[in-house]
Amino acid sequence: MYKYLLRRTLISVPVLAGISAVLFTILALAPGDPFEELATNPNVPAEVRMNLRAKFGLDDPLPVRYARWVVSMMRGDWGFSFVSRVNVDTLILQRLPATLVVLGSALLLAILIAIPIGTYSALRPYSIFDQVATTLAFIGFSLPTFFTGLLFILLFSIHLDWLPFIYRADISATGWRWYWEHVRQAIMPVAVLGLFQAASMTRFMRASVLDIVRLDYVNTARAKGLSEATTLVKHVVRNALIPVVTLVALQVPNIFGGAIVTEQIFRVPGIGSLLIASILANDTPVVMAVTFIFSCLVVVSNLAADLLYGWLDPRISYR
Repeated sequence: MYKYLLRRTLISVPVLAGISAVLFTILALAPGDPFEELATNPNVPAEVRMNLRAKFGLDDPLPVRYARWVVSMMRGDWGFSFVSRVNVDTLILQRLPATLVVLGSALLLAILIAIPIGTYSALRPYSIFDQVATTLAFIGFSLPTFFTGLLFILLFSIHLDWLPFIYRADISATGWRWYWEHVRQAIMPVAVLGLFQAASMTRFMRASVLDIVRLDYVNTARAKGLSEATTLVKHVVRNALIPVVTLVALQVPNIFGGAIVTEQIFRVPGIGSLLIASILANDTPVVMAVTFIFSCLVVVSNLAADLLYGWLDPRISYR
């Protein structure tokens, strides 16, 4: 396993290098200038703008700028934000906890919903429960997150006045009240993302359980005297999770895409809202750092999925 992990890690290095080169080239060739506001400001002399561009190396050739960025990233220097006037790593670390809490909670909610509902639907195919779950699942992944988010705001914030629709990082409460306020304001964004992911996971879980529950080794486990619960958990659900793990790994970009939209709707001070604001302001160092982090998470999630395959199915070996 360790040799496999080392080999996959070494393979990921050129993959991330290629991704970073493509991202850097696209952002460098994209229209817009981070100092465009200074160029239109008559109070800023032209020599000041030229000195700033020379200081940040914006007029250097593209290969030189990319090599400088790679060396700086390897040293832990992610650049300087032209808009926020702080280091990019400091800016990202300020926003990262909110994104991790929302995404992690939403993914956990999706798994807790999809596994039992998908399994029970497969064990009772074409029953009333299965038909209702299938209908809700189709509705769930047919509605985009921005539409569901607006519905949640209209229902739970405006009409019922139960939950706040603006996520605030600076809550003045203390003690248990502080935790409760954070939970209340995270309910709607977590529910929007979690239900959207749970809809597709439920369909995959149902289809996978339907394929496995009829196999010979499941019937053999029952014939050996194993209880239905043990057979279901150890021999059916465990193997049925492999396609779901694949789905989760492949949907990491979609999860972050949905998080970006959700953070904009609920004003969550996370990485997604930072990316949108940086794109609108042509803050290239921040955009480059955030997109590269997303790419790293995609690579890591696929590696984690490959490792989980061997744990879920002992027949899979690491070679």
